Amino acid sequence: MRQERRRVAGAERVGPYTLLRIERGGLDAGVPGQFFMLEAPGRLLPRPMSVCLAITGELAFLIDPIGPGTRALCSLDAGDTLAVLGPLGNGFRLDVERPLLVGGGIGIAPLPYLSSALGGPPAVLGFRSDWHAQAAALVPNAEVCVEPRLVTELVDREASILACGPEPMLHAVRELAPAAQLAWEAPMACGYGACYGCAVEIDGALKRLCVEGPVLHAA
Repeated sequence: MRQERRRVAGAERVGPYTLLRIERGGLDAGVPGQFFMLEAPGRLLPRPMSVCLAITGELAFLIDPIGPGTRALCSLDAGDTLAVLGPLGNGFRLDVERPLLVGGGIGIAPLPYLSSALGGPPAVLGFRSDWHAQAAALVPNAEVCVEPRLVTELVDREASILACGPEPMLHAVRELAPAAQLAWEAPMACGYGACYGCAVEIDGALKRLCVEGPVLHAA
């Protein structure tokens, strides 16, 4: 695997987020839940981004511009180039019965690609506002709730849950469904296990999310 440069195909606003589309070339999209390290020109460190959409000739990433690195990615225009490394990490297992996708906020980023791979199963999505909830349009068959209602109120605990979102939401999903597949989030510097910057403690053990995750089984 090597870092490659790719041209930006386009960028669209989706509520507060940006859907950044890059020319795919020979890149393998990987398994839903895996990620790419994207490095904007002039930035020292790349940022990890889950594949949101894998369509003919393009890969798309849903990005929340919350810091200098993500804002630099969101400022890219069609024709600009960026450095790309991936796919990295471990994604979701797709051999499940009665899948239910559960997402919170920018954690919905891998769910459109996951939904496509699973044939459009039901999804429940939670957001902090109606503005953020505009991103739900990317996920077919989704039921949406906005704070103060919690997405866990919509979860069918008998389903096979595949979830991505903020840590409190993942812990709550884990309580409801111990067998859920959970995609965790953490800052990453390298993306392949060298720096230990994404290590998180789960059940008393440190997990490097870039190599052991980001998708971990709750039990």
